[in-house]
Amino acid sequence: MNIRFSQEIPINDQYEVIVAGGGPSGCAAAIAAAREGARVLLLEAATALGGMGTNGLVPAWCPFSDRTKVVYRGIALEVFEKAKAGMRHVGAGDLDWVPIDPEVLKRVYDEMVVDAGVTVLFSSQVIAAPKAQGRIEYLVTANKAGITAYKGKVYIDCTGDADIAAMAGLDFEFGEEGSHKVQPSTHCFMITNVDDYYYRNSPFLHMQNPDCAAYEIARAEKYPLVTDPHCCNSVIGPGAIGFNAGHIWEVDATEPFSVSKALIKGRQLAYQYHQGLKEYLPEVFGGSFLAATAFSMGIRESRRIIGEYKLTLADYKERRSFPDEIGRNCYFLDVHHGPEERESILKGEKNGEEGWEAYGDGESHGIPYRSLIPQNLGNLLVAGRTIACEHIIQGSIRVMPVCMVTGQAAGTAARLAARKENMDVREVDISELREILQRNGAFLQ
Repeated sequence: MNIRFSQEIPINDQYEVIVAGGGPSGCAAAIAAAREGARVLLLEAATALGGMGTNGLVPAWCPFSDRTKVVYRGIALEVFEKAKAGMRHVGAGDLDWVPIDPEVLKRVYDEMVVDAGVTVLFSSQVIAAPKAQGRIEYLVTANKAGITAYKGKVYIDCTGDADIAAMAGLDFEFGEEGSHKVQPSTHCFMITNVDDYYYRNSPFLHMQNPDCAAYEIARAEKYPLVTDPHCCNSVIGPGAIGFNAGHIWEVDATEPFSVSKALIKGRQLAYQYHQGLKEYLPEVFGGSFLAATAFSMGIRESRRIIGEYKLTLADYKERRSFPDEIGRNCYFLDVHHGPEERESILKGEKNGEEGWEAYGDGESHGIPYRSLIPQNLGNLLVAGRTIACEHIIQGSIRVMPVCMVTGQAAGTAARLAARKENMDVREVDISELREILQRNGAFLQ
């Protein structure tokens, strides 16, 4: 049964660029647009910026370098360096798999968006994106103040699930081509009162080490939710270890009941993982405390837009560059396995990640501006893990450094498009866009 609900709502039209989603891509987009002079509103459903690095408790940055130089520059590098400066156990020259202190990172994002002049609105969910004549008219939001519409010139979808594009009625891809299967999710957690000495001097606690405790926990019948040895972990602070561990399959990020069940399961999984660590590594975790589970479920994959250009495996393999390139990427094809591969993983035959040949030192591929432009809308850009690409490439571009690169490009392009009334984002001067990005630190070829 359906009902019709209608009411008059206020509309706010004081902003030129409106960004939906305050994760890495959304923060970078908002900062970039504001620094170029746009009036920017950043809408975030949670109560802190940063997405998976803060609300999601992901314990480490994916690599920032191609082992010869920094690849993810501009706003991405600025965020990274400021976050590192707040962690005494991280070296100034460290670039790859650097730990994240979520409280430090929250403050970094807060300070950077405020200093740029961005208006931030927390606890605000976008619930509709009406369109007319090929353009989004406004975004409808709901929060404690009720329902409000915000009208801008250009909108940027940084929701992580292409929510704005979907609400506007655009077509999209979902998960793996054909099957629509998505990568498993992970509910990250933090353990404190860990013995630092034994942690640093015990066998490598990672799925790449088949002799580590993660395999014993996954094989133990008493921990049924720990179905595989997926286990990434980093020192966050004194006696505090952040974990990106365990998998939860068949989570549909666009279906609230699915995510709700996964969050409940994830908290139980974190408890079982902790109990297993106490049993199999008592010298490290015997007196430890499960201090926190993440506010957000770690979703790796859901929707991807149908864009003006679709990044392909061939682009990745050929290290391709593009005339409209807005950034580069060197991260590997980090596609997590399915449950059908559990036995081979537990035997140590696979490490749980599907990858193509690793890039050599100094190698990377370009990301074209066209992959940020959804088809059939003139005033919407998309940044983050939902840009137009094949499923296997999404496993590479979905991580935070890449998301900030696409976010900065989207924010800069949005400012350029907002200078003229009803300008189509496809009409942005690519030479000018690239010149501004390079001037602001981006790495392009």
